Amino acid sequence: MHDLTPIISTVTAAFLASFVEVVEAFTIVLAVGVTRSWRPALTGTALALVVLAALVLAFGPLLALVPIATLQFVVGVLLILFGMRWLRKAILRSVGVIALHDEDAAFSKETAELNRQASDKRADYLAGLAAFKAVLLEGVEVVFIVIAVGAAHGQTGYASLGALAALILVTLIGLVVHRPLARVPENALKFVVGLMLTSFGIFWTGEGIGAEWPGADLALLAIFAVIALASFAIVRWMRGTDLTPDRRAAR
Repeated sequence: MHDLTPIISTVTAAFLASFVEVVEAFTIVLAVGVTRSWRPALTGTALALVVLAALVLAFGPLLALVPIATLQFVVGVLLILFGMRWLRKAILRSVGVIALHDEDAAFSKETAELNRQASDKRADYLAGLAAFKAVLLEGVEVVFIVIAVGAAHGQTGYASLGALAALILVTLIGLVVHRPLARVPENALKFVVGLMLTSFGIFWTGEGIGAEWPGADLALLAIFAVIALASFAIVRWMRGTDLTPDRRAAR
Protein backbone atom coordinates (compact mmCIF):
# COMPACT_ATOMS: atom_id res chain seq x y z
CA MET A 1 0.00 0.00 0.00
CA HIS A 2 2.92 2.32 0.80
CA ASP A 3 4.24 2.09 -2.76
CA LEU A 4 0.76 2.43 -4.24
CA THR A 5 -0.08 5.65 -2.36
CA PRO A 6 1.47 8.09 -4.88
CA ILE A 7 0.06 6.13 -7.84
CA ILE A 8 -3.46 6.05 -6.42
CA SER A 9 -3.22 9.74 -5.52
CA THR A 10 -1.97 10.64 -9.00
CA VAL A 11 -4.67 8.69 -10.83
CA THR A 12 -7.41 10.03 -8.54
CA ALA A 13 -6.31 13.66 -8.86
CA ALA A 14 -6.04 13.43 -12.65
CA PHE A 15 -9.39 11.64 -12.92
CA LEU A 16 -11.37 14.05 -10.74
CA ALA A 17 -9.82 17.21 -12.22
CA SER A 18 -10.30 15.93 -15.77
CA PHE A 19 -13.87 14.86 -15.02
CA VAL A 20 -14.81 18.40 -13.99
CA GLU A 21 -13.16 19.97 -17.04
CA VAL A 22 -14.60 17.42 -19.48
CA VAL A 23 -18.12 17.97 -18.11
CA GLU A 24 -17.81 21.70 -18.79
CA ALA A 25 -16.47 21.14 -22.32
CA PHE A 26 -19.12 18.50 -23.01
CA THR A 27 -21.89 20.99 -22.21
CA ILE A 28 -20.73 23.35 -25.00
CA VAL A 29 -20.12 20.56 -27.52
CA LEU A 30 -23.57 19.14 -26.80
CA ALA A 31 -25.15 22.57 -27.28
CA VAL A 32 -23.44 22.90 -30.66
CA GLY A 33 -24.45 19.40 -31.75
CA VAL A 34 -28.09 19.70 -30.69
CA THR A 35 -28.64 23.30 -31.82
CA ARG A 36 -26.64 23.38 -35.05
CA SER A 37 -25.40 19.94 -36.13
CA TRP A 38 -22.92 17.32 -34.99
CA ARG A 39 -20.55 17.97 -37.88
CA PRO A 40 -19.17 21.32 -36.59
CA ALA A 41 -19.36 20.04 -33.01
CA LEU A 42 -17.23 16.98 -33.74
CA THR A 43 -14.93 18.85 -36.14
CA GLY A 44 -14.18 21.54 -33.56
CA THR A 45 -13.66 18.91 -30.86
CA ALA A 46 -11.32 16.86 -33.06
CA LEU A 47 -9.20 19.88 -33.99
CA ALA A 48 -8.90 20.90 -30.34
CA LEU A 49 -7.80 17.38 -29.38
CA VAL A 50 -5.14 17.48 -32.12
CA VAL A 51 -3.78 20.77 -30.73
CA LEU A 52 -3.76 19.34 -27.19
CA ALA A 53 -1.95 16.22 -28.38
CA ALA A 54 0.64 18.41 -30.09
CA LEU A 55 1.19 20.31 -26.84
CA VAL A 56 1.78 17.08 -24.96
CA LEU A 57 4.18 15.79 -27.61
CA ALA A 58 6.03 19.10 -27.70
CA PHE A 59 6.43 19.77 -23.98
CA GLY A 60 6.36 16.25 -22.53
CA PRO A 61 9.84 15.19 -23.69
CA LEU A 62 11.33 18.53 -22.58
CA LEU A 63 10.57 17.68 -18.95
CA ALA A 64 13.06 14.81 -19.10
CA LEU A 65 15.81 17.39 -19.62
CA VAL A 66 15.05 19.20 -16.37
CA PRO A 67 16.83 18.03 -13.18
CA ILE A 68 14.34 16.17 -10.98
CA ALA A 69 14.80 18.47 -7.95
CA THR A 70 14.20 21.58 -10.07
CA LEU A 71 11.20 19.94 -11.75
CA GLN A 72 9.68 18.98 -8.40
CA PHE A 73 10.13 22.48 -7.02
CA VAL A 74 8.73 24.31 -10.07
CA VAL A 75 5.83 21.90 -10.52
CA GLY A 76 5.16 21.98 -6.78
CA VAL A 77 4.89 25.77 -6.69
CA LEU A 78 2.64 25.80 -9.76
CA LEU A 79 0.40 23.13 -8.24
CA ILE A 80 0.08 25.11 -5.01
CA LEU A 81 -1.01 28.19 -6.97
CA PHE A 82 -3.31 26.17 -9.23
CA GLY A 83 -4.79 24.12 -6.38
CA MET A 84 -5.38 27.16 -4.18
CA ARG A 85 -7.28 28.82 -7.04
CA TRP A 86 -9.61 25.81 -7.29
CA LEU A 87 -9.90 25.60 -3.50
CA ARG A 88 -10.66 29.31 -3.09
CA LYS A 89 -13.48 29.21 -5.62
CA ALA A 90 -14.90 26.02 -4.13
CA ILE A 91 -14.90 27.54 -0.64
CA LEU A 92 -16.57 30.74 -1.85
CA ARG A 93 -19.21 28.73 -3.69
CA SER A 94 -19.78 26.56 -0.61
CA VAL A 95 -20.67 29.60 1.50
CA GLY A 96 -22.70 31.32 -1.24
CA VAL A 97 -20.35 34.23 -1.91
CA ILE A 98 -20.23 33.28 -5.60
CA ALA A 99 -22.84 31.26 -7.46
CA LEU A 100 -22.50 27.55 -8.12
CA HIS A 101 -21.63 26.59 -11.68
CA ASP A 102 -24.85 25.57 -13.47
CA GLU A 103 -24.43 23.31 -16.51
CA ASP A 104 -28.10 23.74 -17.49
CA ALA A 105 -27.65 27.52 -17.48
CA ALA A 106 -24.42 27.23 -19.48
CA PHE A 107 -26.18 24.98 -21.99
CA SER A 108 -29.10 27.41 -22.33
CA LYS A 109 -26.77 30.37 -22.76
CA GLU A 110 -24.73 28.64 -25.47
CA THR A 111 -27.89 27.42 -27.21
CA ALA A 112 -29.32 30.94 -27.27
CA GLU A 113 -26.08 32.29 -28.73
CA LEU A 114 -26.03 29.61 -31.44
CA ASN A 115 -29.66 30.31 -32.32
CA ARG A 116 -28.84 34.00 -32.61
CA GLN A 117 -26.09 33.14 -35.10
CA ALA A 118 -28.31 30.79 -37.15
CA SER A 119 -28.91 33.36 -39.91
CA ASP A 120 -25.20 34.11 -40.25
CA LYS A 121 -23.53 32.59 -43.31
CA ARG A 122 -20.69 31.54 -41.05
CA ALA A 123 -23.04 29.72 -38.64
CA ASP A 124 -21.34 26.33 -39.03
CA TYR A 125 -17.90 27.90 -38.67
CA LEU A 126 -18.92 29.81 -35.54
CA ALA A 127 -20.52 26.68 -34.06
CA GLY A 128 -17.38 24.65 -34.73
CA LEU A 129 -15.26 27.44 -33.26
CA ALA A 130 -17.36 27.38 -30.07
CA ALA A 131 -16.75 23.64 -29.69
CA PHE A 132 -13.05 24.07 -30.49
CA LYS A 133 -12.57 26.84 -27.90
CA ALA A 134 -14.45 24.95 -25.19
CA VAL A 135 -12.48 21.74 -25.63
CA LEU A 136 -9.16 23.55 -26.03
CA LEU A 137 -9.57 25.82 -22.99
CA GLU A 138 -10.74 23.04 -20.68
CA GLY A 139 -8.26 20.62 -22.25
CA VAL A 140 -5.28 22.87 -21.55
CA GLU A 141 -6.08 22.66 -17.84
CA VAL A 142 -6.34 18.87 -18.12
CA VAL A 143 -2.97 18.67 -19.88
CA PHE A 144 -1.36 20.88 -17.24
CA ILE A 145 -2.78 18.79 -14.40
CA VAL A 146 -1.78 15.49 -16.03
CA ILE A 147 1.77 16.66 -16.65
CA ALA A 148 2.08 18.37 -13.27
CA VAL A 149 0.79 15.55 -11.05
CA GLY A 150 2.61 12.91 -13.06
CA ALA A 151 5.93 14.41 -14.04
CA ALA A 152 7.50 14.96 -10.63
CA HIS A 153 7.52 11.23 -9.83
CA GLY A 154 7.58 9.83 -13.35
CA GLN A 155 3.88 8.90 -13.25
CA THR A 156 2.62 10.79 -16.29
CA GLY A 157 1.33 7.51 -17.73
CA TYR A 158 -0.83 6.87 -14.66
CA ALA A 159 -2.09 10.47 -14.69
CA SER A 160 -2.96 10.11 -18.38
CA LEU A 161 -4.95 6.96 -17.63
CA GLY A 162 -6.93 8.86 -15.00
CA ALA A 163 -7.69 11.66 -17.46
CA LEU A 164 -8.62 9.18 -20.21
CA ALA A 165 -10.97 7.34 -17.84
CA ALA A 166 -12.71 10.64 -17.04
CA LEU A 167 -13.09 11.46 -20.75
CA ILE A 168 -14.55 8.03 -21.52
CA LEU A 169 -16.92 8.12 -18.54
CA VAL A 170 -18.30 11.59 -19.33
CA THR A 171 -18.69 10.69 -23.01
CA LEU A 172 -20.56 7.47 -22.22
CA ILE A 173 -22.85 9.19 -19.72
CA GLY A 174 -23.45 12.02 -22.20
CA LEU A 175 -24.37 9.59 -24.97
CA VAL A 176 -26.87 7.88 -22.68
CA VAL A 177 -28.57 10.93 -21.12
CA HIS A 178 -28.05 13.25 -24.12
CA ARG A 179 -28.26 16.33 -21.91
CA PRO A 180 -25.94 18.49 -19.76
CA LEU A 181 -24.59 16.67 -16.71
CA ALA A 182 -26.14 19.14 -14.31
CA ARG A 183 -26.45 16.69 -11.41
CA VAL A 184 -22.71 16.17 -11.11
CA PRO A 185 -21.60 17.57 -7.70
CA GLU A 186 -19.15 19.82 -9.49
CA ASN A 187 -18.27 22.11 -6.58
CA ALA A 188 -17.62 19.17 -4.28
CA LEU A 189 -15.32 17.67 -6.91
CA LYS A 190 -13.52 21.00 -7.34
CA PHE A 191 -13.12 21.21 -3.56
CA VAL A 192 -11.48 17.77 -3.45
CA VAL A 193 -9.31 18.49 -6.49
CA GLY A 194 -8.18 21.78 -4.95
CA LEU A 195 -7.18 19.91 -1.80
CA MET A 196 -5.32 17.25 -3.77
CA LEU A 197 -3.45 19.63 -6.06
CA THR A 198 -2.42 21.83 -3.14
CA SER A 199 -1.25 18.76 -1.22
CA PHE A 200 0.77 17.53 -4.19
CA GLY A 201 2.24 21.00 -4.56
CA ILE A 202 3.38 21.24 -0.93
CA PHE A 203 4.76 17.70 -1.00
CA TRP A 204 6.78 18.18 -4.18
CA THR A 205 7.97 21.66 -3.30
CA GLY A 206 9.37 20.17 -0.11
CA GLU A 207 11.08 17.37 -2.04
CA GLY A 208 12.42 19.90 -4.52
CA ILE A 209 14.25 21.81 -1.74
CA GLY A 210 15.55 18.58 -0.21
CA ALA A 211 13.07 18.10 2.65
CA GLU A 212 12.75 14.60 4.12
CA TRP A 213 9.05 13.97 4.71
CA PRO A 214 8.23 11.72 7.70
CA GLY A 215 6.74 8.51 6.35
CA ALA A 216 7.95 9.31 2.83
CA ASP A 217 5.00 9.14 0.39
CA LEU A 218 2.51 8.59 3.21
CA ALA A 219 3.18 12.18 4.27
CA LEU A 220 1.03 13.19 1.29
CA LEU A 221 -2.04 11.84 3.10
CA ALA A 222 -1.18 13.79 6.24
CA ILE A 223 -0.73 17.00 4.24
CA PHE A 224 -4.09 16.42 2.57
CA ALA A 225 -5.76 15.90 5.96
CA VAL A 226 -4.28 19.10 7.42
CA ILE A 227 -5.33 21.22 4.43
CA ALA A 228 -8.80 19.64 4.41
CA LEU A 229 -9.32 20.40 8.12
CA ALA A 230 -8.14 23.98 7.62
CA SER A 231 -10.42 24.42 4.60
CA PHE A 232 -13.48 23.05 6.38
CA ALA A 233 -12.72 25.31 9.33
CA ILE A 234 -12.61 28.30 6.97
CA VAL A 235 -15.95 27.27 5.42
CA ARG A 236 -17.52 26.94 8.87
CA TRP A 237 -16.13 30.31 9.97
CA MET A 238 -17.34 32.05 6.81
CA ARG A 239 -20.81 30.57 7.18
CA GLY A 240 -20.87 31.76 10.76
CA THR A 241 -19.98 35.31 9.72
CA ASP A 242 -22.62 35.24 6.94
CA LEU A 243 -20.42 36.63 4.19
CA THR A 244 -23.13 36.53 1.53
CA PRO A 245 -23.08 39.21 -1.20
CA ASP A 246 -26.08 41.08 0.31
CA ARG A 247 -24.62 41.12 3.82
CA ARG A 248 -21.20 42.25 2.54
CA ALA A 249 -22.84 45.04 0.52
CA ALA A 250 -24.72 46.16 3.63
CA ARG A 251 -21.47 46.42 5.52
